[in-house]
Amino acid sequence: MSNTDVSGGDVLTERVPSEFRLGVLASLPVMFGFVPFALVLGAQAVAKGFSAVEVPMLTGLNFGGGSEFAVIALWSSPPHLLLVVGVTLLVNSRHLLMGAALAPYLRCLPRRKALPALFFMCDESWAMGLADAKKRELQGNRSAFSLAYYMGVSLPLWTSWIVFTAIGAQIGPVLGDITVYGFDMAFPAVFLVLLAGMWKGARAALPWLVSLVVAVAVYVLVPGAWYVPAGVVSGTAAAWIGARP
Repeated sequence: MSNTDVSGGDVLTERVPSEFRLGVLASLPVMFGFVPFALVLGAQAVAKGFSAVEVPMLTGLNFGGGSEFAVIALWSSPPHLLLVVGVTLLVNSRHLLMGAALAPYLRCLPRRKALPALFFMCDESWAMGLADAKKRELQGNRSAFSLAYYMGVSLPLWTSWIVFTAIGAQIGPVLGDITVYGFDMAFPAVFLVLLAGMWKGARAALPWLVSLVVAVAVYVLVPGAWYVPAGVVSGTAAAWIGARP
């Protein structure tokens, strides 16, 4: 092996931990934002009869905050499992479009790496991973998607979500209704910060507005979680119409 090859290999070896570390650092503000509504979810789950062991299993295996809150809201004894599964699929349907947006950047990865990485995809890790990939693409990087950066973002978020929902399950019965402290406001606050980071002007924001208006209207008029796919479909349609010549 030539000296050039060794040098290139050393650079690559050093770059992967560096990009992972950058992902971890980027995840910290969002991770702190996770804490309040993870505590709320854990407390609400215990109030519905979940044990302190079942709560982290729920949040670890189904890493999607919106659908987990929906599950807790619908949970009864005995549970209506078909309804719970249906609503979970409905709320998580947004991941279809999120995955489609990320797919062009994942082509450089083998499936044995891409599929496990997608397990850790939530709204926040998707937004940060996609923004990083687009930034690298503009800089002319051939492989725009950095798996190391994406996992550096995703793993701390997934771990903190499990840990703090478990803590919420423990302290919930002691503190009572912890939403009175305003913890549940962290959920929309995190999303507003993510949207601000993706802002590209009023014209590009039109699909967001259409999605919001339709989702709110369906939420008010139609029972259940139909506002989620309604918002997804209407926002996608608005983006498609706006992109036509």
